[in-house]
Amino acid sequence: MADPKGFMTTPRQDWPRRPVGERVRDWDEVYVPGALLPIISKQADRCMDCGIPFCHEACPLGNLIPEWNDLVSRDDWRAAADRLHATNNFPEFTGRLCPAPCESGCVLAINQPAVTIKNVEVAIADRAWELGFAPPRAPDRLSGRTVAVVGSGPTGLAAAQQLTRAGHTVAVYEKDDRLGGLMRYGIPEFKMEKRHLERRIEQMRAEGTKFRTSTAVGRDVGAAELRARYDAVVIATGATAWRELPVPGRELTGIQQAMEYLPLANRVCEGDLESSPMSAARKHVVIVGGGDTGADCLGTAVREGAASVTQLDIYAQPGAERDEDAEPWPTYPKIYRLSAAHEEAGELGTAPAADADARLFAASTLRFVGDADGHVRSLHLVEVDAGRKPVAGTGRSLPADLVLLALGFSGPDREDGLIGQLGLAMEARGTITRDAGFATSVPGVFAAGDAARGQSLIVWAIAEGRAVAAAVDRYLTGSSRLPAPIGPYDRPMTV
Repeated sequence: MADPKGFMTTPRQDWPRRPVGERVRDWDEVYVPGALLPIISKQADRCMDCGIPFCHEACPLGNLIPEWNDLVSRDDWRAAADRLHATNNFPEFTGRLCPAPCESGCVLAINQPAVTIKNVEVAIADRAWELGFAPPRAPDRLSGRTVAVVGSGPTGLAAAQQLTRAGHTVAVYEKDDRLGGLMRYGIPEFKMEKRHLERRIEQMRAEGTKFRTSTAVGRDVGAAELRARYDAVVIATGATAWRELPVPGRELTGIQQAMEYLPLANRVCEGDLESSPMSAARKHVVIVGGGDTGADCLGTAVREGAASVTQLDIYAQPGAERDEDAEPWPTYPKIYRLSAAHEEAGELGTAPAADADARLFAASTLRFVGDADGHVRSLHLVEVDAGRKPVAGTGRSLPADLVLLALGFSGPDREDGLIGQLGLAMEARGTITRDAGFATSVPGVFAAGDAARGQSLIVWAIAEGRAVAAAVDRYLTGSSRLPAPIGPYDRPMTV
């Protein structure tokens, strides 16, 4: 604890964002480059080095937060990078994309603004790359065992890196043409520039991990054939089966799933396309769904030059403060949060019919109405009460040339043949069945991440990847020294 009074003398200061008018004209990350480093040591000083650091419990990775806060406050970047990478393979991903449940569990957050844990994390990760503190860590010797990892999202990459470093020969199979899963084609460039992803993939290649892109297991390669070829298989395909909205007019042209829309914008940034065939340019856009994916659609539509953008959230607008009775500290509370995309929409006035940040809360879609050509032109909605029951007399209509459905995901996609060809047992909610050791109903086949847990956060995905790697290592060798931060049945802290 470098400054025992830091939490009393230093106010919270977050990484500043670039001006809205500047950042919506490009796809670069929203934060001011270089503005974090000058403030981060003092922010790390606010950490109280608690006797019982609840931030550990709030983070499924078990990040050693007080330790690396202290090291950052002393400008010991090498030691801070070592402590950070001891529990997290990809801290530059979580530092940009994780909603930071660790900050909700910060003891200081009981009655003050929490320590900027997420900002400290990303500062360490970026500094480690700048100073050469994240070199490849190839194994000293090979085990002679082989592992196939299906899926290259955060779970698959974390599992592959851990198993490669343990000495196993690992090949990652990815159905898309580039690696990264939803981090590549689901997360917009303004939230995380893909150079961070490319840098980690090159590190993994240097360590010995092999990658097979444009290869869908179950279609391009038989799943049974893959199982026969490798000593173990890890399924980390994510939860890509999106939820539908079965209301009248759903069949109209111009109503798209968020994960049909977002990848095209990312491909424009990759240089594959000059413009997206689903571009929101000059269109009235309505996003159905109030989560992070909906906010990603919002920021993307603003950058594409939409005529208007409105986001519908079926839940009532949460309060600005934690409800201590319903969601007591240190649980992650449902409070009003203003993402960069909502800040942009609010300042630019993209949704005249909505609240200041483009969101309409407690709003439920009733039906879509189209024109004579079968293209959607309006969305009819109604306000709902706490039980999601329609409130009489609150119906209204919004212009809509493009509707984006961001309603979440129910489990892995069953249409690629992987699940059926292996004969995997499934849960009623659509996820892959596994036991306490991450093993599926098929010997030698393991499941991790959203495919088995269900839709979750990136920090849980990485924790799953590290834990399943330990389970596979134990299966192959009889024991393992790899860390297993969580079990398959662990869940976030709740009341």
